[in-house]
Amino acid sequence: MSKVKRLPARSRVKTDDTWDLSSLYASDEDWQKDLKKLKNRIPKFAQFKGRLGEGPSVLAKCLKFDSDFDRLAERLGVYAFLKTTEDQANGDHQNMMGQFQNVASRAAEEASFIRPELLSLSSSKLKKLIQSPLLKHYRLTLKRLVRSKPHTLGDREEQLLAMQSEMSQTASRAFRQLLDADMKFGVVKNEQGEQIELSNATFSQLLVSPSRKVRKDAFVTYYQQFEGHENTLAATLNGSIQKDVYYARARGYDSALHAALFPDNVPQSVYDKLISSVHRNLPALHRYYDLRRRKMKLKDIHHYDTYVPILSNLESKYTWKQAVKVIIEALQPLGEEYCSVLEAGLNGRWCDRYPNQGKQSGAFSCGSFDGDPYILMNYQPTVLNDVFTLAHEAGHSMHSYLSAKHQPYEYYDYKIFVAEVASTFNEELLSHHLLSQSNDKKQRAYLINREIDDIRGTIFRQTMFAEFEKITHGMAEAGEPLTLQAFKSVYRDLLEKYFGPQFALDEQLSLECLRIPHFYRAFYVYKYATGLSAAIALSQRVLTGGEVELQDYLNFLQSGCSKDPLDLLRDAGVDMEKPKPVNTALKYFEKLVDELDDLL
Repeated sequence: MSKVKRLPARSRVKTDDTWDLSSLYASDEDWQKDLKKLKNRIPKFAQFKGRLGEGPSVLAKCLKFDSDFDRLAERLGVYAFLKTTEDQANGDHQNMMGQFQNVASRAAEEASFIRPELLSLSSSKLKKLIQSPLLKHYRLTLKRLVRSKPHTLGDREEQLLAMQSEMSQTASRAFRQLLDADMKFGVVKNEQGEQIELSNATFSQLLVSPSRKVRKDAFVTYYQQFEGHENTLAATLNGSIQKDVYYARARGYDSALHAALFPDNVPQSVYDKLISSVHRNLPALHRYYDLRRRKMKLKDIHHYDTYVPILSNLESKYTWKQAVKVIIEALQPLGEEYCSVLEAGLNGRWCDRYPNQGKQSGAFSCGSFDGDPYILMNYQPTVLNDVFTLAHEAGHSMHSYLSAKHQPYEYYDYKIFVAEVASTFNEELLSHHLLSQSNDKKQRAYLINREIDDIRGTIFRQTMFAEFEKITHGMAEAGEPLTLQAFKSVYRDLLEKYFGPQFALDEQLSLECLRIPHFYRAFYVYKYATGLSAAIALSQRVLTGGEVELQDYLNFLQSGCSKDPLDLLRDAGVDMEKPKPVNTALKYFEKLVDELDDLL
């Protein structure tokens, strides 16, 4: 028996390969001291209750107290969250997160009077308060609050909803614990005959193996765990969807989708037009799958054949430092400050770099006002997509860095809708840079193949996910039971539509809907698709433009949430209420497919 290649325990990971969370807290003990401070501040909300209509001075003091409280809570919450992601099985850090959530829930309950009390004031009084010089700093906050008046309940009802905040996360937490800590996927032999411990992190690595047997074995072995837990996973997903529907109904929204779009002030037409545009362009996607099948010399094509590069023998290897170097070179069009700050962070300790036992799967950026914009990676040097993932998360982190630098706390935290522009913009620049450096026909084909797969994964795939969310939430709202069979049936229909009639769909793939973490944050994934569409347009604008176009984009990154997302994007140079950006991106996809066919 060959030795099984296992992930290291967290305690055995090199310090330089982990993030340094001292910009938040130097130790867990310091965190506990601030948690106690936060807890002691909770009763002080009561001093403002029933007094918000007295005048601008009292309201200004209340809003400042609430903002200061929230700022400290953000710092505490981010630190606790990041510690839990290092090792999901670490009970001490899970306990810290639980302590924080308990305090945050109590605080939300105590502060829940603010919104309904303000909105119970007459329109003339509210208008007078908003125009007061004492409230100038909070004017945008107050205007947004007034907009939410139709969906704000009375004092007691808001208090009850606030009391449910911790309980409402049960489905999401259960899913995460099951996926990242409890599910054990076994081992799979790679193309070198090494036994690899299969995990959420290594699964993606094995799917790009040049050996079809390795890819198939990884796929079948991985999904055996989901088959073994399918009823539990269906129950947690159903619980999350029912939570969304409940809160939407409680607040008087037309639907859960309406509730999700409302904070960004995004009309549902943007969501629906995205799905319609993708449907019209599905023939180009189906043609790409057939191109893949032909060029890989396969009789039929399966899902486990769609991630490996067609020219898999050209796979490159990038160490961490090499990845940082090429990313910084690609981002030079964004200027000296952007690149120097990012380079120091990536080569320093903004990042938790490599997989370890119990570590949260995937990748994310987690910025905060008072700490460094941290990045979690499960970096694999032999997976080129991981270089693009690092560039993607770096886009989020620099967005956080620049917004925190240029905006006050109340307006620094950008909306997810624009966040996915900043991240995929970086991927576009990296792709452009690598293609510009390639003179070899096969290397160019390899890079175009990667860009096609990026658009496929970000626009087509995420739109399929978005459609699944819309359908399943609609079923719940109509009173239809969301059973395991219902989930599988809906997802199977979408798989057939998006992959086309010539694609060999394995039965296990119907379970994919039960393993997507973003489904526990409903109506999030469509923003990947709109984000990449906007990023393609803006990156071309910056690359072909001059100082004005660059400054427009940098202003966008520095603006946080000081305007609504669609207005921020219009200022940067793209209008997402019109179908043009999405259609342009999909036509670009079709052009790339044509070029790849010619090159191969």
